[in-house]
Amino acid sequence: MQDKYQYIFGPVPSRRLGRSLGIDLIPYKTCSFNCVYCQIGETYEQTIKRAEYAPTKEVLKELEKKLEEHRTVDYLTFSGSGEPTLHSGIGAIIRKVKRLFMLPVAVITNGSLLWMKEVQKDLAEADVVLPTLSTISPEKYQMIHRPRHGLELEKIIEGMIGFRKKFNGQIWLEIFIVKGINDSDDDMEKLKSVLERIKPDRIQLNTSLRRPSQESSLAVSEKEMIHLARILGGQAEVIADFRGKRAESGHSATEQDLLNYLKRRPGTVNEICIGLGIEQELAQTLLRNLLDQNLVSFRKCEEREEYYFVPSRIRD
Repeated sequence: MQDKYQYIFGPVPSRRLGRSLGIDLIPYKTCSFNCVYCQIGETYEQTIKRAEYAPTKEVLKELEKKLEEHRTVDYLTFSGSGEPTLHSGIGAIIRKVKRLFMLPVAVITNGSLLWMKEVQKDLAEADVVLPTLSTISPEKYQMIHRPRHGLELEKIIEGMIGFRKKFNGQIWLEIFIVKGINDSDDDMEKLKSVLERIKPDRIQLNTSLRRPSQESSLAVSEKEMIHLARILGGQAEVIADFRGKRAESGHSATEQDLLNYLKRRPGTVNEICIGLGIEQELAQTLLRNLLDQNLVSFRKCEEREEYYFVPSRIRD
């Protein structure tokens, strides 16, 4: 199956960013963390080495072609199946993207490399940076994120504080809540003092509503999430989508479009319909074809039946 877009995916509807066109610069599951809650599973290549994983010219070429097909986009978003700040050319790509396409740029990052001066410089022209800080406890940080050796929590926190001082755009900081680890009132109270130093423009609480990489990674209830947000104060909001959205359909999609979607996030049939803007009948047809080819699989998580991408290393 030939994929005409290797680095660009979407646009997909995002709770935080509206209609978001994704730019994926990093090989599948290459990351500095190996989070227990990751919706696409275990990290294959854990590293903090920055490199030009995707050729800049090819990324820009694909992006230009995609924008000819989809002109209604709210954000160009660096995210996907790995940690985007690992790409050594992300700064140059951001600058070129903003100059060529005149669209706001968002970077969804785990925040682990913000202590690097070159990363701070690379993200300087982004409009929104969305890092994650889930705890100030080194022990809980290790439990939740299972970082690459040498990535100390204190260094990451100081990096976020330093980045805030230099960065003129918006910082929307995510706190990912994992049941039984960082879901207490005390956890939030301790976070408050650090958040006051980072000064994010928004504080966004999230939890795992999709299939996690570890069975022990359990979601926190909506009621509990609202309670924790109140402890953090008026800036904090719950972004986990407990109610789900109704699909708005009418578009077309190919098997490759669906495969690209599932590489970045597993989903139910309804979530796939929302993400691709397609009818349920088409989604089910595409899924059957991909299941027959062993390119995707599915599993039941409590009352959810989710479909997810099957990497070639598992298929083979």
